[in-house]
Amino acid sequence: MTETHARSVVKAFSWRAVATATTMALVFIFTGSLTVSLGVGVADVTSKLVFYYIHERVWNQVDWGKA
Repeated sequence: MTETHARSVVKAFSWRAVATATTMALVFIFTGSLTVSLGVGVADVTSKLVFYYIHERVWNQVDWGKA
């Protein structure tokens, strides 16, 4: 059983939405700045989306734990 590239992309986007919202909320709580929070959010989603996709595709090649 393997995942399609499209499924990996959709999973990456949905997780990034949750994770980035969390990061932005924490930055806002600590700084009180919406501008800083949005800036961190943009940097966060851009970099981590790419790395998550790569991570998923690498793990898809690993047979360990698959039935």
